[in-house]
Amino acid sequence: MSHHMNSSMLLTSHPPEHQHPSTTASGHGHDMMMMAMTFHFSCKNVPLLFSGLTINSPGEMAGAFVAVFFLAMFYEGLKIARECLLRKSQVSIRYNSMPVPGPNGTILMETHKTVGQQMLSLPHLLQTVLHIIQVVVSYFLMLIFMTYNGYLCIAVAAGAGTGYFFFSWKKAVVVDITEHCH
Repeated sequence: MSHHMNSSMLLTSHPPEHQHPSTTASGHGHDMMMMAMTFHFSCKNVPLLFSGLTINSPGEMAGAFVAVFFLAMFYEGLKIARECLLRKSQVSIRYNSMPVPGPNGTILMETHKTVGQQMLSLPHLLQTVLHIIQVVVSYFLMLIFMTYNGYLCIAVAAGAGTGYFFFSWKKAVVVDITEHCH
């Protein structure tokens, strides 16, 4: 008796609403529903992150679309907010000078400020908590995309794009003027 799933059991051309709850992956009487492994635009029997959270109507899908859209926007905003908080909480550690070639064979001294953050500080603790939230939200978005539901995938992509548009302009860009490879 083989416990390996046949690959044809995983690939289905039917959206989830055509699957029966008693359908099993191995035929051994387990209550594991098969999920579509291809993109589909269904509004019935679409699981969303938790077993009790299933979309069964166009109205529920519209609500889920809006919620997922804002979750993806929140994720993009959180990334930028963490970066801004990090810049504000950095403390100057030291200044380093290094020689760089100048025009006509001269040597110029370029000064760089080294910055850091103290490990046992409130800003670092806040960064840690926000990092945990960011990781959880990113995995939620990945799992939502992996439902292969076209509406939810569009919500993730559109929310991330909109969030990037609204928040990324605040992102700090450091340009090294000595770098000539760009």
